[in-house]
Amino acid sequence: MRLNLRLMSVHAHPDDESSKGAATLAKYAAEGVEVLVVTCTGGERGDVLNPAMDRPGVRENLAAIRRDEMAEARRILGVRQRFLGFVDSGLPGPGEPLPEGCFALAPLEVAAGRLVGLIRSFRPHVVVTYDETGGYPHPDHIRTHQVTVAAFDAAGEAGRHPEAGAPWRPLKLYYQGGLSRPWFQALHDAMTARGMDSGMREVLAELPEAGLEITTRVPCAEYFATRDRALLAHATQIDPNAGFMVHDRDVEREVWPTEDYHLARSHVTVDADIDADIDVATPEDDLFAGVRRPPRPTAAAGAAASPGCG
Repeated sequence: MRLNLRLMSVHAHPDDESSKGAATLAKYAAEGVEVLVVTCTGGERGDVLNPAMDRPGVRENLAAIRRDEMAEARRILGVRQRFLGFVDSGLPGPGEPLPEGCFALAPLEVAAGRLVGLIRSFRPHVVVTYDETGGYPHPDHIRTHQVTVAAFDAAGEAGRHPEAGAPWRPLKLYYQGGLSRPWFQALHDAMTARGMDSGMREVLAELPEAGLEITTRVPCAEYFATRDRALLAHATQIDPNAGFMVHDRDVEREVWPTEDYHLARSHVTVDADIDADIDVATPEDDLFAGVRRPPRPTAAAGAAASPGCG
């Protein structure tokens, strides 16, 4: 029996899907996996980070422009995309309040309920989002983590959010592990050894030593160019002459040809004699490890919840 595999990747703003795990999304989409990107906000309060786009008419129409950029990036990656419908919280300074009505202030149960509806309609086997730090301390990234974890847990329970459709329990939840200190260090060392200026010294000086435990490394170097095209489609957010865009791509393919993840939850049973939710064997090289074979159904909370095996 061949499964029709489905992957959902949940992000805070347009452009996040292209800067975090985009080569993975493109790889799976090219292999026939159904991929849905969920964008929690429209990025309305974002800055214009590309000097070439900081011109009259852009800031005034940023919400519409970012939607158009998202549509182009989605097309390049070969995935589907849905907005969850919340408003960008911006990045308040120290002591500044969050703006009224923003995503970070939305009641958790309300926001999670919207995502539960998408999970139950799309029926992903695997869900990917950020860890509890958000990857960096933007209130929308932290809220995205909270909302996704709550929705992942609730989607399979028949008694929760009954208005959102029939229960569906995803099998695995992952956190993004990219742009880690080891990644920066490996590229810095490799470029320095080749006589190149990595431009990463300041970043390395600021990054903490400890990081997320990596359980899963997905080989996807052949899709780095697709990732870069999707990133550049977010023209208001990505300066092609700065930041992530300037490191040597051949060096990256050689020393770090994967995108990395942390397996946070698994409902895949790997031992037929054990009726319990346990982690599949790690390390992995595939987000669908243990899912590509039809797993033995396990009891889900609530009545008649469907496990992710269809």
